[in-house]
Amino acid sequence: MLQEESNPRHRLRVEHNKDTLLIHLSGEDGGGWTVIAIDRPTREWAIAQRRSQLAAAEAAFALLYD
Repeated sequence: MLQEESNPRHRLRVEHNKDTLLIHLSGEDGGGWTVIAIDRPTREWAIAQRRSQLAAAEAAFALLYD
């Protein structure tokens, strides 16, 4: 996980497997998350914002694949 040097509560995390890339970005104050889900083979994408990182990731993944 990366964090802004002058604002360590602002974080960025990237994870992937063979099918999906997830980019997790926290709010400037550390609250809330934005997640971008990208289908690697097609490059289609979806984005979701939620209070928790897990909820945002689940929502973006569901938008992309459901």
